[in-house]
Amino acid sequence: MAKQSLCRCGWVHDDPIEMAYHDREWGVPLHDDQNLFEFLVLEGFQAGLSWITILRKREHFRQAFDHFDPVIVARYDTDKYETLMQNPGIVRNRLKIQAATTNAQAFLTVQAEFGSFDAYLWDWVNGTPIQNAWPTLDTVPARTVLSDAFSKDLKKRGFKFVGSVICYAFMQAIGMVNDHTVDCFRYRELSP
Repeated sequence: MAKQSLCRCGWVHDDPIEMAYHDREWGVPLHDDQNLFEFLVLEGFQAGLSWITILRKREHFRQAFDHFDPVIVARYDTDKYETLMQNPGIVRNRLKIQAATTNAQAFLTVQAEFGSFDAYLWDWVNGTPIQNAWPTLDTVPARTVLSDAFSKDLKKRGFKFVGSVICYAFMQAIGMVNDHTVDCFRYRELSP
């Protein structure tokens, strides 16, 4: 008898890194501030690139960005930027690198105001993931009214590279919305 393969979301390619990310992380509610900061930074770096490019460089990013400790990243200076610009393991875009520091500073301000970035973030969905029921990949939106408002608020707070499309991808990644398509095996696993 042939082994039956799992049905996954249409964006997942036959790549072990991407399949593992989809199966274990994407859409799982995340509440750890340091991991939330990592996803926020990586989504910003992904702008204009494919997500698999970022996933393949993820471990290099973790090493280069001090495991995404926002306290450390908030103190990066021009010497650190130059070091990062020479690192072939990451995406070497000066504006995105500098935005990581700006975002770390804004992130720490939000933590101070709300007690945690997690508290600020999950208040946007009343603490509970939005459960969508998209039949196919082409029905999943790239942005929503909520991601528009979230993006606007982040920009007002000083964050960079947080347009509505990036914000929605971030919301999907950290489980604020369940955007697995209904035929995907993870859809039911992440539904209440």
